[in-house]
Amino acid sequence: MADNLSRSFLNCDDPATVETAAPAYLLMIDSLLIDHPNNESLLLVAVKLYTSYTTAFVKDTQRAKSLSQKGFDYALRAACNRDVKLCKAREMSFDGYTQALSQMTKADLPILYALGAAWANYLEARQGDWRMIAQVPRVEAIMKRVVALNEFYEDGGAHLYLGVFATLVPPALGGRPEIGKAHFERALAISGKKNLMAYVLYARHYAKMLFNRSLHDRLLNEVLSSNPRMDGYILSNMVAQAEARDLLAAADGYF
Repeated sequence: MADNLSRSFLNCDDPATVETAAPAYLLMIDSLLIDHPNNESLLLVAVKLYTSYTTAFVKDTQRAKSLSQKGFDYALRAACNRDVKLCKAREMSFDGYTQALSQMTKADLPILYALGAAWANYLEARQGDWRMIAQVPRVEAIMKRVVALNEFYEDGGAHLYLGVFATLVPPALGGRPEIGKAHFERALAISGKKNLMAYVLYARHYAKMLFNRSLHDRLLNEVLSSNPRMDGYILSNMVAQAEARDLLAAADGYF
Protein backbone atom coordinates (compact mmCIF):
# COMPACT_ATOMS: atom_id res chain seq x y z
CA MET A 1 0.00 0.00 0.00
CA ALA A 2 2.76 2.42 0.91
CA ASP A 3 4.57 1.78 -2.37
CA ASN A 4 1.37 2.28 -4.35
CA LEU A 5 0.68 5.47 -2.45
CA SER A 6 4.09 6.83 -3.36
CA ARG A 7 3.62 5.85 -7.00
CA SER A 8 0.20 7.51 -7.25
CA PHE A 9 1.59 10.62 -5.57
CA LEU A 10 4.43 10.95 -8.06
CA ASN A 11 2.27 10.15 -11.08
CA CYS A 12 -0.52 12.63 -10.38
CA ASP A 13 -0.90 15.18 -13.18
CA ASP A 14 -2.70 17.75 -11.04
CA PRO A 15 -0.20 19.39 -8.65
CA ALA A 16 -2.98 21.31 -6.89
CA THR A 17 -4.66 18.04 -5.90
CA VAL A 18 -1.42 16.63 -4.53
CA GLU A 19 -0.66 19.85 -2.65
CA THR A 20 -4.07 19.70 -0.98
CA ALA A 21 -4.20 15.97 -0.30
CA ALA A 22 -0.57 15.14 0.52
CA PRO A 23 -0.58 16.26 4.19
CA ALA A 24 -3.19 13.62 4.98
CA TYR A 25 -1.04 10.94 3.37
CA LEU A 26 2.03 12.13 5.26
CA LEU A 27 0.12 11.80 8.52
CA MET A 28 -1.02 8.32 7.49
CA ILE A 29 2.58 7.22 6.89
CA ASP A 30 3.52 8.71 10.26
CA SER A 31 0.79 6.66 11.91
CA LEU A 32 1.95 3.43 10.25
CA LEU A 33 5.47 4.08 11.49
CA ILE A 34 4.26 4.37 15.08
CA ASP A 35 3.54 0.62 15.10
CA HIS A 36 6.38 -0.27 12.74
CA PRO A 37 9.11 2.27 13.54
CA ASN A 38 11.94 0.34 11.86
CA ASN A 39 10.12 -0.92 8.77
CA GLU A 40 12.56 -0.05 5.99
CA SER A 41 9.96 0.07 3.21
CA LEU A 42 7.76 2.45 5.18
CA LEU A 43 10.73 4.61 6.12
CA LEU A 44 11.85 4.90 2.50
CA VAL A 45 8.34 5.82 1.35
CA ALA A 46 8.11 8.41 4.12
CA VAL A 47 11.43 9.93 3.05
CA LYS A 48 10.36 10.12 -0.60
CA LEU A 49 6.96 11.66 0.17
CA TYR A 50 8.23 14.21 2.68
CA THR A 51 11.11 15.21 0.42
CA SER A 52 8.99 15.44 -2.73
CA TYR A 53 6.21 17.38 -1.02
CA THR A 54 8.55 19.85 0.64
CA THR A 55 10.54 20.45 -2.54
CA ALA A 56 7.53 20.90 -4.78
CA PHE A 57 5.10 22.84 -2.65
CA VAL A 58 6.39 24.27 0.62
CA LYS A 59 7.53 27.88 0.33
CA ASP A 60 7.11 28.91 3.96
CA THR A 61 10.53 28.73 5.61
CA GLN A 62 9.40 27.37 8.96
CA ARG A 63 7.20 24.68 7.40
CA ALA A 64 10.03 23.68 5.09
CA LYS A 65 12.39 23.34 8.05
CA SER A 66 9.90 21.23 9.99
CA LEU A 67 8.94 18.91 7.14
CA SER A 68 12.50 18.48 5.88
CA GLN A 69 13.55 17.64 9.44
CA LYS A 70 10.93 14.88 9.56
CA GLY A 71 12.08 13.40 6.25
CA PHE A 72 15.73 13.60 7.30
CA ASP A 73 14.98 11.93 10.64
CA TYR A 74 13.27 9.04 8.86
CA ALA A 75 16.23 8.72 6.47
CA LEU A 76 18.71 8.66 9.35
CA ARG A 77 16.64 6.01 11.11
CA ALA A 78 16.65 3.83 8.00
CA ALA A 79 20.41 4.32 7.54
CA CYS A 80 21.08 3.57 11.21
CA ASN A 81 19.03 0.37 11.00
CA ARG A 82 21.09 -0.71 7.99
CA ASP A 83 24.51 0.20 9.42
CA VAL A 84 24.96 1.31 13.03
CA LYS A 85 27.98 3.40 12.06
CA LEU A 86 25.65 5.74 10.14
CA CYS A 87 23.64 6.53 13.27
CA LYS A 88 26.17 9.31 13.87
CA ALA A 89 26.46 10.41 10.25
CA ARG A 90 26.47 14.09 11.21
CA GLU A 91 28.76 13.86 14.23
CA MET A 92 31.42 11.26 13.36
CA SER A 93 34.76 12.29 11.86
CA PHE A 94 34.67 12.84 8.12
CA ASP A 95 37.29 10.13 7.58
CA GLY A 96 35.25 7.66 9.60
CA TYR A 97 32.13 8.72 7.75
CA THR A 98 33.63 8.20 4.28
CA GLN A 99 35.05 4.87 5.42
CA ALA A 100 31.55 3.76 6.45
CA LEU A 101 30.18 4.86 3.07
CA SER A 102 32.91 2.95 1.24
CA GLN A 103 31.65 -0.27 2.81
CA MET A 104 28.10 0.20 1.51
CA THR A 105 27.17 -2.06 -1.42
CA LYS A 106 24.65 -2.02 -4.25
CA ALA A 107 22.13 -3.57 -1.88
CA ASP A 108 22.33 -0.35 0.16
CA LEU A 109 21.55 2.00 -2.74
CA PRO A 110 17.93 2.75 -1.71
CA ILE A 111 19.08 3.71 1.79
CA LEU A 112 22.04 5.76 0.54
CA TYR A 113 20.05 7.67 -2.04
CA ALA A 114 17.18 8.36 0.37
CA LEU A 115 19.61 9.65 2.99
CA GLY A 116 21.37 11.89 0.48
CA ALA A 117 18.13 13.28 -0.95
CA ALA A 118 16.59 13.94 2.47
CA TRP A 119 19.79 15.53 3.76
CA ALA A 120 20.00 17.80 0.70
CA ASN A 121 16.37 18.82 1.26
CA TYR A 122 17.14 19.50 4.92
CA LEU A 123 20.05 21.78 3.95
CA GLU A 124 18.04 23.54 1.25
CA ALA A 125 15.39 24.47 3.80
CA ARG A 126 18.17 26.11 5.83
CA GLN A 127 20.10 27.68 2.99
CA GLY A 128 20.35 31.03 4.75
CA ASP A 129 22.29 29.42 7.60
CA TRP A 130 25.97 29.32 6.64
CA ARG A 131 26.60 26.69 9.32
CA MET A 132 24.84 24.23 7.03
CA ILE A 133 27.53 24.62 4.37
CA ALA A 134 29.82 22.45 6.48
CA GLN A 135 27.44 19.50 5.96
CA VAL A 136 27.42 19.70 2.15
CA PRO A 137 30.57 17.55 1.73
CA ARG A 138 28.85 14.74 3.65
CA VAL A 139 25.86 14.77 1.33
CA GLU A 140 28.17 15.05 -1.67
CA ALA A 141 30.08 12.00 -0.42
CA ILE A 142 26.85 9.99 -0.33
CA MET A 143 25.97 10.85 -3.92
CA LYS A 144 29.52 10.11 -5.08
CA ARG A 145 29.19 6.68 -3.50
CA VAL A 146 25.85 6.16 -5.27
CA VAL A 147 27.49 7.05 -8.59
CA ALA A 148 30.39 4.71 -7.87
CA LEU A 149 28.00 1.85 -7.12
CA ASN A 150 25.56 2.50 -9.97
CA GLU A 151 25.39 5.85 -11.71
CA PHE A 152 22.14 4.80 -13.40
CA TYR A 153 20.28 4.45 -10.10
CA GLU A 154 17.14 6.61 -10.05
CA ASP A 155 17.87 7.58 -13.67
CA GLY A 156 21.13 9.28 -12.74
CA GLY A 157 19.60 11.33 -9.94
CA ALA A 158 22.85 11.38 -7.98
CA HIS A 159 24.51 13.25 -10.85
CA LEU A 160 21.89 15.97 -10.51
CA TYR A 161 22.68 16.47 -6.84
CA LEU A 162 26.40 16.53 -7.60
CA GLY A 163 25.78 19.10 -10.33
CA VAL A 164 23.93 21.34 -7.90
CA PHE A 165 26.60 20.97 -5.19
CA ALA A 166 29.32 21.98 -7.65
CA THR A 167 27.43 25.13 -8.65
CA LEU A 168 26.15 26.34 -5.28
CA VAL A 169 28.61 29.25 -5.29
CA PRO A 170 30.47 31.15 -8.02
CA PRO A 171 34.00 30.06 -9.04
CA ALA A 172 35.53 32.94 -7.05
CA LEU A 173 34.09 31.39 -3.88
CA GLY A 174 35.08 27.84 -4.68
CA GLY A 175 32.37 26.81 -7.12
CA ARG A 176 33.21 24.22 -9.78
CA PRO A 177 30.87 25.07 -12.65
CA GLU A 178 32.50 22.85 -15.28
CA ILE A 179 32.33 19.85 -12.95
CA GLY A 180 28.70 20.75 -12.33
CA LYS A 181 28.06 20.97 -16.05
CA ALA A 182 29.53 17.49 -16.58
CA HIS A 183 27.19 16.05 -13.94
CA PHE A 184 24.14 17.80 -15.40
CA GLU A 185 25.01 16.55 -18.89
CA ARG A 186 25.48 13.03 -17.59
CA ALA A 187 22.15 13.13 -15.77
CA LEU A 188 20.43 14.25 -18.97
CA ALA A 189 22.16 11.52 -20.97
CA ILE A 190 21.03 8.85 -18.51
CA SER A 191 17.46 10.03 -17.97
CA GLY A 192 16.68 11.32 -21.44
CA LYS A 193 13.58 13.49 -21.30
CA LYS A 194 11.95 11.60 -18.44
CA ASN A 195 13.10 13.93 -15.68
CA LEU A 196 12.40 17.48 -16.83
CA MET A 197 13.63 18.91 -13.53
CA ALA A 198 17.14 18.03 -14.71
CA TYR A 199 16.87 20.71 -17.39
CA VAL A 200 15.53 23.25 -14.88
CA LEU A 201 18.35 22.62 -12.41
CA TYR A 202 20.94 22.81 -15.18
CA ALA A 203 19.53 26.17 -16.30
CA ARG A 204 19.09 27.61 -12.81
CA HIS A 205 22.41 26.59 -11.33
CA TYR A 206 24.87 26.49 -14.23
CA ALA A 207 23.52 28.68 -17.05
CA LYS A 208 22.46 31.50 -14.75
CA MET A 209 25.73 31.42 -12.82
CA LEU A 210 27.73 31.88 -16.03
CA PHE A 211 25.18 34.32 -17.54
CA ASN A 212 24.70 31.99 -20.49
CA ARG A 213 21.33 33.22 -21.74
CA SER A 214 21.22 31.03 -24.84
CA LEU A 215 21.81 27.82 -22.87
CA HIS A 216 19.41 28.96 -20.15
CA ASP A 217 16.57 29.59 -22.58
CA ARG A 218 17.26 26.49 -24.67
CA LEU A 219 17.09 24.20 -21.65
CA LEU A 220 13.89 25.76 -20.35
CA ASN A 221 12.18 25.74 -23.73
CA GLU A 222 13.10 22.07 -23.97
CA VAL A 223 11.17 21.53 -20.74
CA LEU A 224 8.12 23.35 -22.06
CA SER A 225 8.08 21.45 -25.35
CA SER A 226 8.42 18.02 -23.72
CA ASN A 227 5.68 15.60 -22.72
CA PRO A 228 5.52 15.67 -18.90
CA ARG A 229 3.63 12.38 -18.59
CA MET A 230 6.51 10.04 -17.92
CA ASP A 231 5.95 7.24 -15.43
CA GLY A 232 7.28 8.17 -12.01
CA TYR A 233 7.91 11.80 -12.99
CA ILE A 234 4.52 13.24 -13.88
CA LEU A 235 4.16 15.40 -10.78
CA SER A 236 7.76 16.64 -10.77
CA ASN A 237 7.60 17.30 -14.51
CA MET A 238 4.47 19.42 -14.11
CA VAL A 239 6.25 21.37 -11.38
CA ALA A 240 9.34 21.65 -13.62
CA GLN A 241 7.29 23.15 -16.42
CA ALA A 242 5.79 25.72 -14.06
CA GLU A 243 9.28 26.65 -12.82
CA ALA A 244 10.57 26.84 -16.40
CA ARG A 245 7.86 29.34 -17.28
CA ASP A 246 8.72 31.44 -14.23
CA LEU A 247 12.45 31.42 -15.01
CA LEU A 248 11.89 32.40 -18.63
CA ALA A 249 9.53 35.19 -17.59
CA ALA A 250 12.19 36.60 -15.27
CA ALA A 251 15.12 36.12 -17.66
CA ASP A 252 15.13 39.64 -19.09
CA GLY A 253 15.53 41.09 -15.63
CA TYR A 254 18.42 38.75 -14.81
CA PHE A 255 20.41 38.69 -18.04
